[in-house]
Amino acid sequence: MKIKIIAIGKTEEKYLKEGVSIYLNKLKHYIDIEFIEIPELKYKKGISKKEQKIKEGLLILNKLESSERLVLLDERGKNFTSVQFSEFIQQQMNTSIKRLTFVIGGPYGFSDELYQKEHILLSFSSMTFSHQMIRLFFLEQLYRGFTILNKEPYHHY
Repeated sequence: MKIKIIAIGKTEEKYLKEGVSIYLNKLKHYIDIEFIEIPELKYKKGISKKEQKIKEGLLILNKLESSERLVLLDERGKNFTSVQFSEFIQQQMNTSIKRLTFVIGGPYGFSDELYQKEHILLSFSSMTFSHQMIRLFFLEQLYRGFTILNKEPYHHY
């Protein structure tokens, strides 16, 4: 299985770029991983939030293949502990899917079309985080999940 992460917008803050890079490199030890940043829309001042979500949704859909299992990071999704998340990853690896794709949307969330395609909604917290910061939080949890699965001492029980 491969993991693909799609995020709307570039990671702009230096400290976030560094953190994302560190965790992507750590994850390569465990799994084939791809991180795709889709540039934010240009000229979005004149469009509604709904239109922005639709346009971003089309950009995301263009990066997907029909065989991928799609997980949207969404505040309305299911909450996992770190151990439960590692178990979820293991369950996905035990299936015949070739690619598990996580999507981090823009500031207004996802289009209806993406919600219709999703297989799983995943939430990190009831709190709201910037779509820039959640990249780092997500990658750290993904790394933590693999260390749990491999019984490595990174996660403290």
